[in-house]
Amino acid sequence: MTDEQRRLFMKSAGAGALAVGISTGIASAQETQRLTIGVIGTGGMGGNHTRTLSDRKDIEVAWVCDVDSQRLAKAAEEVESRSDTKPQQTSDLRQVLDDPRVQAVWIATPDHWHAPAAILALDAGKHVYVEKPCCHNIREGRLMAEAVERNKRVLQVGTQSRSAPFLKAAFQRLHAGEIGEVLVAKAWNSQRRGSIGKTQPSTPPAHLDFDTWVGPAPMVPYRSNMLHSIWRWWYDFGCGDIGNDGVHDIDVALWGLGIETHPSTVTCLGGKYFFDDDQQFPDTQYAVCEYPVDGTPEGRRKQLIFEQRDWSPYVQEEYENGAAFYGTEGVLIVGHTRGWRMYGRRNKLIAKMEGRPTLNDHYDDFLAAIKSGSRPAANIDVGHRAATIVHLANIAARTRRVLEFDPEREIITNDEAANQLVQREYRTDHWGTPRV
Repeated sequence: MTDEQRRLFMKSAGAGALAVGISTGIASAQETQRLTIGVIGTGGMGGNHTRTLSDRKDIEVAWVCDVDSQRLAKAAEEVESRSDTKPQQTSDLRQVLDDPRVQAVWIATPDHWHAPAAILALDAGKHVYVEKPCCHNIREGRLMAEAVERNKRVLQVGTQSRSAPFLKAAFQRLHAGEIGEVLVAKAWNSQRRGSIGKTQPSTPPAHLDFDTWVGPAPMVPYRSNMLHSIWRWWYDFGCGDIGNDGVHDIDVALWGLGIETHPSTVTCLGGKYFFDDDQQFPDTQYAVCEYPVDGTPEGRRKQLIFEQRDWSPYVQEEYENGAAFYGTEGVLIVGHTRGWRMYGRRNKLIAKMEGRPTLNDHYDDFLAAIKSGSRPAANIDVGHRAATIVHLANIAARTRRVLEFDPEREIITNDEAANQLVQREYRTDHWGTPRV
């Protein structure tokens, strides 16, 4: 969409165009101008987006895109049954981006396609909602930020907690100093995952366009335990569970800690302690990040910790996934889906609130940012900072090194082999390869 098209759209939308209900995000067709969108990637989280977006009256799902023809057909049927709108179908996201009617896209592909698809969409003039982690490596996060800036478009990362009213209430109290100065935040992901087994290369099923699925990543043979959803355990395509569930809690930890930069020092111990299968990422991780408060390594510092056990079916601090904030006068404990509790001195309960993040709250924030031209709650800087911790922790676990990181240049300064993992190799002749 050109700037003129966007201006005309916003003018026609009127003051009430995106004034949707916070709890449901649904308004009558007479009260709102519909935003025309495409959904790229319709399985897993993409399926949740397709269903939820189709139920909204301020959204028209004009396109669904997937490299799996079976998933694609199912998504199109679901959109039509829920909205009485028959979307167009394609396996090539470029067709969605070439449609001048499309004003925004939802990207719910595997991780390795997040940044390439988002950059293509931004350069095509579309607003972007992209799933977490926003990028497959650190360099891609910077390329996405540059694409947002040069195109003046809105990008929202799918970390829904950023738009949750119950968490905003918690952090308002936290940042007001109710538990003193917060020096340490800890995020965790403890749950029981399943084994992905062991396989050998085989022929892709006929309904899957495997070449397009691999996209700009290096071509590898198809394996049955590589997709769907299982891609997240492979280095070439995912970021492990720290980049899957863990990044939600890491983002919340950053928010509460009040950090708006990258860490200067990161280390992580971890490996496959439990599963004997093909997955390449750790099933057990303990990462520590250090942040200079005054900008100097010799000065005061804050710490962010992440711990993960993918074989542990037990809650921690009463939450399977969560974050804790340790202040000089108390502690705040936040659950990913079940509210929070704040304690003061002598473990006295100061306050508590129930709640959980919702997709519609996050959509509302995204749409309001499109209308106003403001930054959304989970903007690219927020998403890039959280994803960078994911990537640095994974690099540290692979190299078993303490990494010194330059937050400005976004490079690892004390280990050249580790620094090579800040970015990735691409298929140089693929149309989706970002300009690095």
